[in-house]
Amino acid sequence: VPKKLVMTVSGCADDAVAGLVACNPGLRLLQGHRVVLRSDLPAIRGRVALLSGGGSGHEPAHAGYIGKGMLTGVVAGAVFASPSVGSVLAAIRAVAQAGAAGILLIVKNYTGDRLNFGMALERARAEGADVRMVVVGDDCAFATPGKAGRRGICGTVLIHKVAGALAEAGASLDEIVEKVTAAAKAMGTLGLSLSPCSIPGSKPSFQLAEDEMELGLGIHGEAGVRRMKVLPADKAVETMLEHMTDPSNASHLSLTPGSSVVLVVNNLGGLSCLELGIVAGAAVRCLESRGIRIARALVGSFMTALEMAGVSLTLMLVDEELVGLIDAKTTAMAWPNIPAGPATTRREEVPAPTEGPRKPQDEPGIGPGTARVQRVLERVCSTLLDIQDKLNELDRGAGDGDCGHTHARAARAIREWMRSRPPPAAPAQLLSALADVLLEQMGGSSGVLYGLFLTAAARSLRGRSDSPAWADAMDTGIEAMQRYGGAAPGDRTMLDSLCAAAQALHSLRDPGADLLQVLAAAVQSAEAAAEATRHMEAGAGRASYIRSSRLEQPDPGAVVVAAVLGAVLE
Repeated sequence: VPKKLVMTVSGCADDAVAGLVACNPGLRLLQGHRVVLRSDLPAIRGRVALLSGGGSGHEPAHAGYIGKGMLTGVVAGAVFASPSVGSVLAAIRAVAQAGAAGILLIVKNYTGDRLNFGMALERARAEGADVRMVVVGDDCAFATPGKAGRRGICGTVLIHKVAGALAEAGASLDEIVEKVTAAAKAMGTLGLSLSPCSIPGSKPSFQLAEDEMELGLGIHGEAGVRRMKVLPADKAVETMLEHMTDPSNASHLSLTPGSSVVLVVNNLGGLSCLELGIVAGAAVRCLESRGIRIARALVGSFMTALEMAGVSLTLMLVDEELVGLIDAKTTAMAWPNIPAGPATTRREEVPAPTEGPRKPQDEPGIGPGTARVQRVLERVCSTLLDIQDKLNELDRGAGDGDCGHTHARAARAIREWMRSRPPPAAPAQLLSALADVLLEQMGGSSGVLYGLFLTAAARSLRGRSDSPAWADAMDTGIEAMQRYGGAAPGDRTMLDSLCAAAQALHSLRDPGADLLQVLAAAVQSAEAAAEATRHMEAGAGRASYIRSSRLEQPDPGAVVVAAVLGAVLE
């Protein structure tokens, strides 16, 4: 049984509704029933009241759509179960007694929902209430729908919105029924899932192999129409749109070039928001390539199936009036705050800002010759590429295992840069240029840390290249790293090696210091400090979230610094 914070299904729906009401001052519970109503019920006097509902497990549907400009109330069943006739009738009576000028029930096309809402409607009519019902069936999955007809899924949310905007504008019950019935006919939805879902305390509703996805499944984990190998987002979206608009599919939506649609990209509950954004972009691209205008796009979780990792696409053919109703203001908490305007992949980009003029730094003849710089940098690059696997291995214990990849990327970027132009010989310009290369190409926090170090160190070398200047540069670079990185020596980071080397380089300030001897001492200090990180508790960086007993290896950043200094000395 999959892990959940709620391990039993009993009481689940009550608790979820209670949580929603607790957090939303615009909602109230109806005593004795799992019914949620607008807190400002008197405001519906003389207007049509809209009631919807169904099983729980589809949150934020339906109670998230209660508010001015959307639903008046919602009747919630248990998880994936229709609400009772008694609760639906209680909701109808509550809004009738508040003075509603007619009541519309918006029901998803499932047998249980039709029966329970239908029975309550008949009883309410017998009591003299003016009640109508619209049944929404927007599912495009089945090429030959059976007697039960098309299932009601995420498109129902658009019907809530259209009906709510009409009711708020004072439309009559007949007019609302006529307009939403027409809108519901011009709408289609199709789901696609990578995983099943499971009711709390139960096993998953079905099994999908690691490499499979299912097309056309319902919002309760019912089977779809086709299983296939997992496709990348753009191909998956293309497959969905083809199925939805295929004329040989009896439940298809007719889309002709030039049509305007509202698109809903709905998370079925367990898809990452990152993937949802990618699917949304693919859907816009795919529709545009067919000559379809996307008047509005809504992206988010609108009608879910518990934790199902999947997505559904809804398309509603719209004219200006319908777009106006979609745009109309609502206080419903689950309706997105979208700016009025079409979706398109062809938006103009903001032009990149121009860089300010750089001060020419002409320091001819200072520092090592270009050929020597190239030799040193080449050795550094070879070293980084040689230790790539070792660094990844060290990083797996403490981080995300990419330290070697990141440094190899830096090495390749430096080589590429040297091929494109000879590196400057002046130390300040050389370090600044290296900082630019690493900031642009290296990525990760390492790229920024090296960029900070080199940029700050370059400042100490402007117009100087004597030995004490290099000691100053090392100190200035470390100070910048500490200021922004938040680490200190002893925190098991690259700073441990750097600070040990810097300490040794202080000897460069002594008159008559032997440059090679000092450098050799600096390398030795850095290597010893890197080895010592093996026994340290991580105090900064990603490793600081891991118990030290699990690290037992030197820090990869400290190892890199020692290796780079060694390569420079060679």
